[in-house]
Amino acid sequence: MSDPVFLKACRGESVDHVPVWFMRQAGRSLPEYRALRGSGSILEAIANPEVACEVTMQPVRRYGVDAAVLFSDIVVPYHAIGFGVDVVPGRGPVIAQPFTSSTDLARLRDLSDNDIAHVTQTVDLVVEQLSATNTPLIGFAGAPFTVASYLVEGAPTREFAVIKSLMHADPVLFDQLLDRLVDITVAFLRAQVAHGARALQLFDSWAGSLSRDEYRRFALPATQRVLDGVADLKVPTILFGVGTGELLPLMATAGSSVLGIDWHVDLDEGRRRAGKPIQGNLDPARCLAGVDLGVQAAREVLARAGREAGYIFNLGHGVLPATDPAVLEAIVRVVHEEGMAGVQ
Repeated sequence: MSDPVFLKACRGESVDHVPVWFMRQAGRSLPEYRALRGSGSILEAIANPEVACEVTMQPVRRYGVDAAVLFSDIVVPYHAIGFGVDVVPGRGPVIAQPFTSSTDLARLRDLSDNDIAHVTQTVDLVVEQLSATNTPLIGFAGAPFTVASYLVEGAPTREFAVIKSLMHADPVLFDQLLDRLVDITVAFLRAQVAHGARALQLFDSWAGSLSRDEYRRFALPATQRVLDGVADLKVPTILFGVGTGELLPLMATAGSSVLGIDWHVDLDEGRRRAGKPIQGNLDPARCLAGVDLGVQAAREVLARAGREAGYIFNLGHGVLPATDPAVLEAIVRVVHEEGMAGVQ
């Protein structure tokens, strides 16, 4: 079999059609996902390899996307080592005892294979199902700064006051925290590749809360160490953040193969700033107004993508739960039929 178009695009090679997948495609808006998940905890679903495999596969079957993304969450490794993490519906990750001092470093022990056996079992099951169509699986993890934000703040925030206070008041402790997160993140990513993931995405969802100087000092070095820690695996890596338009030139130096572009910056300008293969960047909200308007929005993104190789269509963030699956189905068809970036 020839290499999948998704992997070719990650490497900046020519393709026979523009590849597409959706962040948070694993469920979210699918009725079959809601029927399977019910009202239980997402962490309970992730802990069941058969359920997690099925949720991973549902959007691949429904949409015909060019890559699957593992049904998981960025806090899974920290739940697995017993840091005291829960994911509260409608709110997100909540930490029972947030990180506050050097004594909490001991709670961030090394991640073992046994800790994440349920994750690697899921990867095994998904890879087996994907093998018939040669569809690659994307593994992922949270970037150290974003994970630190949750562990220190204790819950999702709009202000980032606690994490920024720690960064500036005690940079030594902050660096020690990120050192531990780098080790855990690298172990988590390597385990996914060892079991068959063929690409990796690093979510730095909250990097956009930082100034350029803060990103350069407090986030970029740890991100570089994570990407360095998986470089020998020879799989494409994608780095993505929200609200990071002004940070893209710095993020481009982190060492990822691909840079994800959110919807706050025009795709062609994002590509200019990135200087490498890119992924993005349809505003998820534009998928909520029906098929015709969703397709129109996708065509606008494709127009900015142009013809240059090294492009993967995606949303500029995750699929919103209220999205009609028919809109995403139509967008996939349009991207495959009309996208020209790298097509020969």
